[in-house]
Amino acid sequence: MSEDKHSTAGAYVTGAEFTRDTNYIQDRIVADPDGVRASGGPTAGSIGNVHAGVAEGADLWPVEAGRYRLVAARACPWANRAIIVRRLLGLEDAISLGTPGPVHDVRSWTFDLDEGGVDPVLGTERIQENYFKRFADYPRGITVPAIVDVPTGAVVTNDYPQITMDLSTQWKDFHREGAPDLLPEGKIEEMMPVIKRIFTEVNNGVYRCGFAGSQESYDEAYDRLWTAMDWLEERLSTRRFLMGDSITEADVRLFTTLVRFDPVYHGHFKTNRNKLTEMPNLWGYARELFQLPGFGDTVDFDQIKKHYYVVHEDINPTQIVPGGPDLENWLEPHGREALGGNPWGTGTAPDPVRESEKVTAGHNPLYPLG
Repeated sequence: MSEDKHSTAGAYVTGAEFTRDTNYIQDRIVADPDGVRASGGPTAGSIGNVHAGVAEGADLWPVEAGRYRLVAARACPWANRAIIVRRLLGLEDAISLGTPGPVHDVRSWTFDLDEGGVDPVLGTERIQENYFKRFADYPRGITVPAIVDVPTGAVVTNDYPQITMDLSTQWKDFHREGAPDLLPEGKIEEMMPVIKRIFTEVNNGVYRCGFAGSQESYDEAYDRLWTAMDWLEERLSTRRFLMGDSITEADVRLFTTLVRFDPVYHGHFKTNRNKLTEMPNLWGYARELFQLPGFGDTVDFDQIKKHYYVVHEDINPTQIVPGGPDLENWLEPHGREALGGNPWGTGTAPDPVRESEKVTAGHNPLYPLG
């Protein structure tokens, strides 16, 4: 076990069954603060609320282009979804992006990829500093994604399930022309239970396997995960995307787990009944999403592997990062067009990735070396 006083050893496997802390800063950034206050809409919850109100004790912040910075590590699946939604909606000019490196200790993520190890906009070395500017000695986990108020340097919210929904619903004035409708009103009622099951059984299900502290807890988590994976495999046999003919928020939320499945979860988290590549519908679906602008071009496989295998000392005390798997198969034809539909609905694909936000060459088959 590491002797470093800031080591993560003992931070992840803390009991028999892994239980995620879902208490986040419930402040929101909204287009009409007075209207949201008056709405009496629902609050909190592990998956967010499309028509959310304001939680007791929480603040509402005004939508304002250029005021906020999204801090989102490419290694983290919860942060990756925010990066994807920001890009799909074309919010690059409205909300800047800060990307911590792939590893952290028990204190927080660091901006070690930036020159001098300091975020060029926030001027901080750790996202922890931005939490403390808002809440001295913030007692909960210092998580990403987090949205920071640039003028004050203080964190606004880390409520990741709500962040992506608010990017779709509250920032519409700044969406690009042709932005896809990720939360189609006519499908919300059907979509929310799908999102809920994906979160509890898949997004969090892999962690429940990986951080299980007993054989019994692991066995139960493993069975729950694969029951859900089989359900998804069947669902995608007749639907091009989770909710039908075009992409939605549900697809974004599933994708960030699928893209990490074979490189990390299969071995590191012991979710090894089979690989994603051995499930024809899920694998074809995942490849199609990966090849769509806005999805795969946000993924840094090197950072993903380094994060899990180095940070999780409880389950990989040697911190050795595996060399595989080969990733070129992500670019193979997927054949999902045969199911009909259009990924963008009535919208269009986003523009190519900006030079300043491209993934490092060699870290993703979409970014080959040379």
